Amino acid sequence: MVMLEDVHLTLESPAGPVNILKGISLEVDRGEAVGVVGPSGSGKSTLLAVIAGLERASRGRMTVAGQDLSQLNEDGLALFRRDNVGIVFQSFHLIPTLNALENVAMPLELAGRRDAEERAMAEMDAVGLHDRISHYPAQLSGGEQQRVALARALVVAPKIMLADEPTGNLDGETGRSIVDLVFAQHAERDTTLLLITHDPALADRCDRIITIADGRIEAPQPAVTRGISA
Repeated sequence: MVMLEDVHLTLESPAGPVNILKGISLEVDRGEAVGVVGPSGSGKSTLLAVIAGLERASRGRMTVAGQDLSQLNEDGLALFRRDNVGIVFQSFHLIPTLNALENVAMPLELAGRRDAEERAMAEMDAVGLHDRISHYPAQLSGGEQQRVALARALVVAPKIMLADEPTGNLDGETGRSIVDLVFAQHAERDTTLLLITHDPALADRCDRIITIADGRIEAPQPAVTRGISA
């Protein structure tokens, strides 16, 4: 599902070029759950952005869901994300002027899907928020907002789920419930999951863990049978 070969990403800054990714090579199988750990600033979020086509690598080959991302223009990358990728961020990124159902339906509305509201309602049911569909983000708790964000990511039936510290803004109990939901949906739908986390217990629920430090993968661990997704 994901194949990165010697991927580099260099960004310009006032102080000169900054090398963010320094030769990342990674393969992720369909249906696999991979935990991505490492210190802050190591390149974890940038790696997910490259996989999602939100950042263009400076060099290297990136094949995701069968598509060579280097061959796609910005419109092509947008279509790639629409059809293949669901993203859950730490900060929810819900649109404050839309209610929960409208937030979830938005990706399908943009794709011109006539069944957008029906599918959004089904995803709200799946995350246990059927009774909150008309509430706006400011009227929802942090955990509820993250459930809406998860429903929005799932509504497009993505092949790949990217979760960047999905529990970072939540208390312990709420975070655990979100994690349980993420892994349950991953297992039920057979999506490929890449999960950034600073929590070793959360990373250990994945099939495999990779550690990123200073823009490089260190000591990759082989796949094992463990966690809900196994």
